Amino acid sequence: MILNNSIRSKLEELKGSVVIDAIPLSGGCISNAFKITFADKDINLLKINVPDMGDMFIKEGHGLQELKKARAIRVPEVICCDTEFILLEFLNSAPKKKNFFEEFGRKFALLHKYTSNEFGFYENNYIGSTPQINLPDNSNRLNWASFYFNKRLLFQFRLLEKNGYADTAIKEAFRKLEGKIDSVLSETNVSPSLLHGDLWSGNYMSDENGIACLIDPAVYYGHREADLAMTKLFGGFPQTFYDSYNEAFPLRDGWQYRENIYKLYHIMNHLNLFGGGYYSQTLSLMKSYS
Repeated sequence: MILNNSIRSKLEELKGSVVIDAIPLSGGCISNAFKITFADKDINLLKINVPDMGDMFIKEGHGLQELKKARAIRVPEVICCDTEFILLEFLNSAPKKKNFFEEFGRKFALLHKYTSNEFGFYENNYIGSTPQINLPDNSNRLNWASFYFNKRLLFQFRLLEKNGYADTAIKEAFRKLEGKIDSVLSETNVSPSLLHGDLWSGNYMSDENGIACLIDPAVYYGHREADLAMTKLFGGFPQTFYDSYNEAFPLRDGWQYRENIYKLYHIMNHLNLFGGGYYSQTLSLMKSYS
Protein backbone atom coordinates (compact mmCIF):
# COMPACT_ATOMS: atom_id res chain seq x y z
CA MET A 1 0.00 0.00 0.00
CA ILE A 2 1.63 3.23 -1.24
CA LEU A 3 0.53 6.77 -0.41
CA ASN A 4 -1.15 8.41 -3.41
CA ASN A 5 1.00 11.23 -4.86
CA SER A 6 -1.99 13.54 -5.16
CA ILE A 7 -2.83 13.14 -1.47
CA ARG A 8 0.84 13.45 -0.55
CA SER A 9 0.92 16.84 -2.33
CA LYS A 10 -2.25 17.98 -0.54
CA LEU A 11 -0.79 17.02 2.83
CA GLU A 12 2.43 18.89 2.16
CA GLU A 13 0.51 22.00 1.10
CA LEU A 14 -1.74 21.75 4.16
CA LYS A 15 1.10 21.27 6.63
CA GLY A 16 3.74 23.37 4.90
CA SER A 17 6.19 20.50 5.35
CA VAL A 18 7.40 17.58 3.24
CA VAL A 19 6.20 14.04 3.92
CA ILE A 20 9.32 12.01 4.68
CA ASP A 21 7.65 8.75 5.70
CA ALA A 22 4.27 7.06 5.24
CA ILE A 23 3.92 3.75 7.06
CA PRO A 24 0.80 1.66 6.30
CA LEU A 25 -1.16 0.61 9.38
CA SER A 26 -3.46 -2.36 9.83
CA GLY A 27 -6.80 -2.65 11.58
CA GLY A 28 -9.38 -0.76 9.51
CA CYS A 29 -12.10 -2.60 7.58
CA ILE A 30 -13.35 0.45 5.64
CA SER A 31 -10.34 2.76 5.26
CA ASN A 32 -6.63 2.49 4.65
CA ALA A 33 -4.47 4.17 7.30
CA PHE A 34 -0.94 5.56 7.39
CA LYS A 35 1.38 6.92 10.04
CA ILE A 36 2.67 10.09 8.38
CA THR A 37 5.92 11.76 9.39
CA PHE A 38 6.71 15.24 8.12
CA ALA A 39 10.10 16.92 7.76
CA ASP A 40 9.31 19.16 10.75
CA LYS A 41 9.05 15.92 12.84
CA ASP A 42 5.28 16.23 13.23
CA ILE A 43 3.54 12.84 13.14
CA ASN A 44 -0.11 12.33 12.16
CA LEU A 45 -2.60 9.59 11.38
CA LEU A 46 -3.95 9.63 7.83
CA LYS A 47 -7.05 7.68 6.80
CA ILE A 48 -8.05 7.22 3.16
CA ASN A 49 -11.25 5.64 1.89
CA VAL A 50 -11.09 3.08 -0.88
CA PRO A 51 -13.26 3.53 -2.84
CA ASP A 52 -14.18 7.16 -2.27
CA MET A 53 -16.98 7.28 0.34
CA GLY A 54 -18.06 10.86 -0.26
CA ASP A 55 -18.49 12.84 2.95
CA MET A 56 -17.72 10.00 5.38
CA PHE A 57 -14.50 11.58 6.66
CA ILE A 58 -16.12 14.98 7.03
CA LYS A 59 -18.82 13.43 9.21
CA GLU A 60 -16.22 11.50 11.22
CA GLY A 61 -14.33 14.72 11.87
CA HIS A 62 -17.49 16.50 13.02
CA GLY A 63 -18.30 13.59 15.33
CA LEU A 64 -14.88 13.69 16.96
CA GLN A 65 -15.20 17.43 17.43
CA GLU A 66 -18.61 16.97 19.08
CA LEU A 67 -17.23 14.36 21.49
CA LYS A 68 -14.42 16.75 22.39
CA LYS A 69 -16.96 19.35 23.57
CA ALA A 70 -17.94 17.14 26.51
CA ARG A 71 -14.39 17.22 27.93
CA ALA A 72 -14.98 13.72 29.23
CA ILE A 73 -12.79 11.32 27.25
CA ARG A 74 -9.81 12.04 25.03
CA VAL A 75 -10.34 11.94 21.27
CA PRO A 76 -7.72 12.63 18.58
CA GLU A 77 -7.47 16.19 17.36
CA VAL A 78 -8.90 16.68 13.88
CA ILE A 79 -6.37 18.50 11.70
CA CYS A 80 -8.18 18.29 8.38
CA CYS A 81 -11.06 16.31 6.88
CA ASP A 82 -12.39 16.29 3.35
CA THR A 83 -13.90 13.84 0.88
CA GLU A 84 -10.58 12.09 0.21
CA PHE A 85 -8.97 11.78 3.63
CA ILE A 86 -8.94 12.71 7.27
CA LEU A 87 -5.75 13.78 9.03
CA LEU A 88 -5.70 13.28 12.79
CA GLU A 89 -3.44 13.60 15.78
CA PHE A 90 -1.39 10.42 16.03
CA LEU A 91 -1.99 8.75 19.38
CA ASN A 92 0.79 6.52 20.64
CA SER A 93 -0.53 3.46 22.40
CA ALA A 94 0.70 1.97 25.67
CA PRO A 95 -0.58 -0.87 27.88
CA LYS A 96 -3.77 -0.12 29.82
CA LYS A 97 -3.45 1.27 33.34
CA LYS A 98 -4.39 -1.11 36.14
CA ASN A 99 -7.72 0.68 36.68
CA PHE A 100 -8.28 1.35 32.95
CA PHE A 101 -11.87 0.12 32.72
CA GLU A 102 -12.92 1.57 36.07
CA GLU A 103 -11.75 5.01 34.94
CA PHE A 104 -13.19 4.47 31.43
CA GLY A 105 -16.61 3.72 32.90
CA ARG A 106 -16.64 6.90 34.96
CA LYS A 107 -15.55 9.01 32.02
CA PHE A 108 -18.14 7.40 29.76
CA ALA A 109 -20.80 8.35 32.30
CA LEU A 110 -19.48 11.91 32.20
CA LEU A 111 -19.78 11.91 28.40
CA HIS A 112 -23.43 10.90 28.71
CA LYS A 113 -24.10 13.79 31.08
CA TYR A 114 -23.39 16.13 28.16
CA THR A 115 -26.84 16.66 26.68
CA SER A 116 -28.84 18.37 23.95
CA ASN A 117 -32.39 19.71 23.87
CA GLU A 118 -33.46 17.26 21.16
CA PHE A 119 -32.68 13.79 19.81
CA GLY A 120 -30.51 13.27 16.74
CA PHE A 121 -27.76 15.51 15.44
CA TYR A 122 -27.37 18.53 13.18
CA GLU A 123 -26.37 16.28 10.28
CA ASN A 124 -26.66 12.70 9.14
CA ASN A 125 -23.54 10.55 9.32
CA TYR A 126 -22.58 6.87 9.12
CA ILE A 127 -22.68 3.71 11.20
CA GLY A 128 -19.83 1.76 9.63
CA SER A 129 -20.39 2.46 5.93
CA THR A 130 -24.19 2.61 6.30
CA PRO A 131 -25.88 6.03 6.32
CA GLN A 132 -27.19 6.95 9.78
CA ILE A 133 -30.17 9.30 9.72
CA ASN A 134 -29.92 11.83 12.53
CA LEU A 135 -32.03 14.75 11.36
CA PRO A 136 -35.27 14.47 13.36
CA ASP A 137 -38.77 15.20 12.15
CA ASN A 138 -40.84 17.69 14.12
CA SER A 139 -42.77 14.74 15.54
CA ASN A 140 -39.75 13.06 17.13
CA ARG A 141 -37.36 15.80 18.18
CA LEU A 142 -38.39 15.14 21.79
CA ASN A 143 -39.95 11.69 21.38
CA TRP A 144 -37.27 9.05 21.82
CA ALA A 145 -39.44 6.04 20.92
CA SER A 146 -40.48 7.71 17.66
CA PHE A 147 -36.95 8.80 16.83
CA TYR A 148 -35.40 5.43 17.57
CA PHE A 149 -37.99 3.42 15.68
CA ASN A 150 -38.12 5.62 12.57
CA LYS A 151 -34.51 6.77 12.27
CA ARG A 152 -32.84 3.59 13.45
CA LEU A 153 -34.92 0.39 13.25
CA LEU A 154 -37.23 1.25 10.36
CA PHE A 155 -34.35 2.58 8.28
CA GLN A 156 -32.43 -0.66 8.78
CA PHE A 157 -35.54 -2.74 8.08
CA ARG A 158 -35.99 -1.01 4.73
CA LEU A 159 -32.38 -1.86 3.93
CA LEU A 160 -33.12 -5.48 4.86
CA GLU A 161 -35.96 -5.42 2.35
CA LYS A 162 -33.71 -3.89 -0.31
CA ASN A 163 -30.94 -6.42 0.36
CA GLY A 164 -33.26 -9.44 0.32
CA TYR A 165 -33.08 -10.37 4.02
CA ALA A 166 -36.64 -9.39 5.00
CA ASP A 167 -38.33 -12.75 4.57
CA THR A 168 -41.74 -13.62 6.02
CA ALA A 169 -40.33 -14.36 9.48
CA ILE A 170 -38.43 -11.06 9.69
CA LYS A 171 -41.42 -9.07 8.42
CA GLU A 172 -43.78 -10.65 10.92
CA ALA A 173 -41.41 -10.20 13.84
CA PHE A 174 -40.76 -6.58 12.89
CA ARG A 175 -44.48 -5.87 12.52
CA LYS A 176 -45.08 -7.15 16.05
CA LEU A 177 -42.15 -5.13 17.37
CA GLU A 178 -43.52 -1.97 15.78
CA GLY A 179 -46.76 -2.48 17.69
CA LYS A 180 -44.87 -2.71 20.98
CA ILE A 181 -42.20 -0.05 20.52
CA ASP A 182 -43.96 2.56 22.66
CA SER A 183 -44.33 0.14 25.58
CA VAL A 184 -40.76 -1.15 25.25
CA LEU A 185 -39.41 2.41 25.28
CA SER A 186 -42.05 3.82 27.61
CA GLU A 187 -39.56 5.52 29.93
CA THR A 188 -40.36 9.23 30.16
CA ASN A 189 -38.11 12.27 30.56
CA VAL A 190 -35.14 10.68 28.81
CA SER A 191 -32.45 13.32 28.28
CA PRO A 192 -30.74 13.28 24.86
CA SER A 193 -27.20 12.30 25.85
CA LEU A 194 -24.15 12.68 23.64
CA LEU A 195 -23.42 9.17 22.32
CA HIS A 196 -20.33 7.74 20.69
CA GLY A 197 -22.79 5.66 18.69
CA ASP A 198 -20.57 2.70 17.77
CA LEU A 199 -18.55 1.79 20.83
CA TRP A 200 -17.06 -1.70 20.81
CA SER A 201 -13.55 -2.97 21.51
CA GLY A 202 -12.27 -1.78 18.13
CA ASN A 203 -13.35 1.82 18.64
CA TYR A 204 -11.39 2.77 21.71
CA MET A 205 -7.68 2.62 22.43
CA SER A 206 -5.20 3.10 25.23
CA ASP A 207 -3.07 6.23 24.82
CA GLU A 208 0.56 6.77 25.81
CA ASN A 209 -0.52 7.10 29.45
CA GLY A 210 -2.61 3.93 29.41
CA ILE A 211 -5.89 5.91 29.45
CA ALA A 212 -8.94 5.31 27.24
CA CYS A 213 -9.42 7.32 24.05
CA LEU A 214 -12.42 7.18 21.72
CA ILE A 215 -12.07 6.79 17.94
CA ASP A 216 -14.32 6.14 14.92
CA PRO A 217 -17.62 7.52 16.28
CA ALA A 218 -21.14 7.53 14.86
CA VAL A 219 -22.23 10.47 16.99
CA TYR A 220 -25.76 11.57 17.82
CA TYR A 221 -27.81 12.55 20.88
CA GLY A 222 -29.97 9.73 22.18
CA HIS A 223 -30.78 7.44 25.09
CA ARG A 224 -27.51 6.57 26.84
CA GLU A 225 -28.60 2.95 27.22
CA ALA A 226 -28.13 2.59 23.45
CA ASP A 227 -24.40 3.26 23.81
CA LEU A 228 -24.06 0.82 26.69
CA ALA A 229 -25.94 -1.92 24.85
CA MET A 230 -23.54 -1.65 21.91
CA THR A 231 -20.60 -2.30 24.25
CA LYS A 232 -22.18 -5.66 25.18
CA LEU A 233 -21.90 -6.95 21.61
CA PHE A 234 -18.81 -8.70 20.21
CA GLY A 235 -17.33 -9.74 23.54
CA GLY A 236 -18.39 -6.91 25.80
CA PHE A 237 -16.30 -4.95 28.30
CA PRO A 238 -15.13 -6.08 31.76
CA GLN A 239 -17.74 -5.77 34.51
CA THR A 240 -15.69 -3.05 36.24
CA PHE A 241 -16.54 -0.73 33.33
CA TYR A 242 -20.29 -1.12 33.92
CA ASP A 243 -20.01 -1.00 37.70
CA SER A 244 -18.08 2.27 37.71
CA TYR A 245 -20.41 3.75 35.08
CA ASN A 246 -23.46 2.89 37.19
CA GLU A 247 -21.87 4.35 40.31
CA ALA A 248 -21.21 7.62 38.50
CA PHE A 249 -24.54 7.77 36.62
CA PRO A 250 -27.04 5.15 37.87
CA LEU A 251 -29.20 3.50 35.23
CA ARG A 252 -32.98 3.57 35.53
CA ASP A 253 -34.99 0.48 36.33
CA GLY A 254 -35.75 -1.69 33.31
CA TRP A 255 -32.51 -1.13 31.45
CA GLN A 256 -31.99 -4.89 31.11
CA TYR A 257 -35.35 -5.23 29.38
CA ARG A 258 -34.50 -2.46 26.92
CA GLU A 259 -31.01 -3.73 26.11
CA ASN A 260 -32.05 -6.01 23.25
CA ILE A 261 -33.91 -3.25 21.41
CA TYR A 262 -30.68 -1.26 21.28
CA LYS A 263 -28.57 -4.24 20.26
CA LEU A 264 -31.03 -4.87 17.43
CA TYR A 265 -30.06 -1.73 15.51
CA HIS A 266 -26.42 -2.78 15.29
CA ILE A 267 -27.15 -6.42 14.47
CA MET A 268 -29.55 -5.37 11.70
CA ASN A 269 -26.79 -3.13 10.38
CA HIS A 270 -24.32 -6.03 10.46
CA LEU A 271 -26.81 -8.20 8.59
CA ASN A 272 -27.09 -5.49 5.94
CA LEU A 273 -23.33 -4.99 5.73
CA PHE A 274 -21.92 -8.48 6.18
CA GLY A 275 -24.67 -10.88 5.24
CA GLY A 276 -26.68 -13.83 6.47
CA GLY A 277 -24.49 -14.78 9.41
CA TYR A 278 -26.40 -12.17 11.41
CA TYR A 279 -29.87 -13.29 10.31
CA SER A 280 -30.65 -15.58 13.26
CA GLN A 281 -29.50 -13.04 15.83
CA THR A 282 -31.58 -10.32 14.16
CA LEU A 283 -34.70 -12.47 14.28
CA SER A 284 -34.01 -13.56 17.85
CA LEU A 285 -33.63 -9.97 19.07
CA MET A 286 -36.88 -8.96 17.37
CA LYS A 287 -38.74 -11.90 18.88
CA SER A 288 -37.42 -11.17 22.38
CA TYR A 289 -40.25 -8.63 22.71
CA SER A 290 -43.05 -10.81 21.33
